[in-house]
Parts: sequence; structure tokens; C-alpha cells
Amino acid sequence: MGAQSRMTLFFIFRRWRRALLLVCLLLTAPAWSADILLTAAEDGAGVQAFTQALARQRPEDQVSFVPLKDLPAPSQLPPGTRLILLDLPGLDWRLQDDQGPPTLVLRISRLQARQRLGTTHPAKISLLWSDPPLARQLKLIANILPQAQRIGVLYGSDSEFLLPELREYAAPMGLQIVPQRWDNISDSRPLQNLLKNSDVLLGLDDPQLYNPKTVKNLLLSSYAQQLPLVGPNAGFVKAGSLASTYSDQADWLDVLDRLLDHPPANWPRSVYPQHFKVVGNPQVARSLGIEQVDEAAVAARLAEGEKRP
Repeated sequence: MGAQSRMTLFFIFRRWRRALLLVCLLLTAPAWSADILLTAAEDGAGVQAFTQALARQRPEDQVSFVPLKDLPAPSQLPPGTRLILLDLPGLDWRLQDDQGPPTLVLRISRLQARQRLGTTHPAKISLLWSDPPLARQLKLIANILPQAQRIGVLYGSDSEFLLPELREYAAPMGLQIVPQRWDNISDSRPLQNLLKNSDVLLGLDDPQLYNPKTVKNLLLSSYAQQLPLVGPNAGFVKAGSLASTYSDQADWLDVLDRLLDHPPANWPRSVYPQHFKVVGNPQVARSLGIEQVDEAAVAARLAEGEKRP
């Protein structure tokens, strides 16, 4: 047999072997062929607890978790799979293959999506935002600080794209957005300038600006001016900001449950959890001479406002 014939047989064998492997994978129904498949790069206790909670919430479905490293290419997953990604490595893996199954990306921030997707939005991928909605945060300010009119907003190159949306939401509420770019976090002058021209600071969920290195300067500077900081998230409230809206595991399970009740073709391109909570920092409120935030009452008022057209 000539060399060319042997080479032809070799390629035919390789293709046949791949096809046979794919058929075997589909017929033997391994763990990753579950109806609802969750995956992440890390398989920690929190991930397992979330998977178990979703399985309890949807007893009629087959729910399973498989570490990302154990999955084939997205296009090799059974077409009926509904895929839920729990971290950014999972999204990076999914974006490598545009033939994968319908996918829900859980707890991704607007900035993270912008950095990975730009202004595009791949088909069959739905994003469930983790950062608090800008409109909701503005309404929180209006509820707990009704005298505040000038909303100071620090932004950087990554978060600048949020400013037009923020202004759009603020205008009907009679609020003025006072933006201040902060490129060098070692230089406090932009922050000090913003504090002098604002009634309250609204933190954007931008880790370049709000992080362990900047938290002390941000909070001490705002305290010195007797100016509250709202947001950017629940974690920052524990560190010393006044209040924020947030969604917890129960809220994420609720939005997943509602989405999974519908065909993937009807999933929205992106969505915030409908249910949420408010967290306040009583010590900060006392220090600033502000009435303590009634978390349940404020959350109820905000939720009622969102129900009205």
C-alpha cells in the first residue's frame, strides 16, 4: 500500500474515531449531559451549596455540577442542555465556541461583560448582572437622602460607558450627576474636588476605583466632608459606606427558576434579579448624623416603585 493510501486511511480512521466517541458520549449520558448543567473553574463549598439549592428548587429537572476542566468543547454538549456558568473562566470557555448550548451567565458585572464582549452580544448567551442597577441605586439615594441633589460619581476608563445611562435615569428624578474621572488612585485631588461639589457619592462597581487599596482614602475623605457614600455593593457597606441594594442567593435562585421555566429562545439578553434587599451601616449613619436606614421598609418602597409603570 502506498504512502498516500496509508495517509488517507489514517485520516478516515481519525474521523471515524471522533464520530464514534461523540456518539458514545451522547448515548452513555455522562454527568455533563444533564438537563441543567452548572460549571465553574473552582468546585468549592459555596458552588456545591448553590447547585444543591437549585436542584431542590427544581425537583423535576436533572441538575448537576461539573468542573470546567472536565467538560468537552461547548459544541459537544448535548443540544438540550441548559448551561449555567458560575464564573468568568466559564464564560471565556463558552465564548470560544459559538455552537454551544443556550447559556446563562450568573453574577457578571456590567464592567466584566464590557471588557470581554465590548458592545457585542453573542447569540444564545444571557447575562445575569451582579452589580446593583443604576436606577435602583439612585432611587435608594432619593429614599434615604431626599435632600441630596448633586450625585458625585467617580469613574475610570472602564466605567465611563455607564455615565450616559446614569444621567438618563437621574434626569427624571431631578438629580444632577457630577462626574469626576479618577485615573490615578494615588492622587487624591480628583476625589477632593468631587467631594466639594457633591451632596452624596454614588459608587460604581468598578474594582479599579473601589478596592482594598482605595477604601480607606475614600471613606476617610468622605467622612471628613460629612458626605455619605452609597454603594457600590453590599461588601463596601460593611467596610464603611452608608447603604446599597443587593441580591443574595435566594434572589439569584428566584431569577434562575423563572428563566428556566421558559424556553431558552425566550431568555432575555441580560437581566437584573427582580428581587433584592437593602443593607445599611448604622454606625456610619450615626457618625454622619443621618437617620439609620430601615432596610426592610426602604427595600419594600423601592420594590413597590419598580412595580409601577
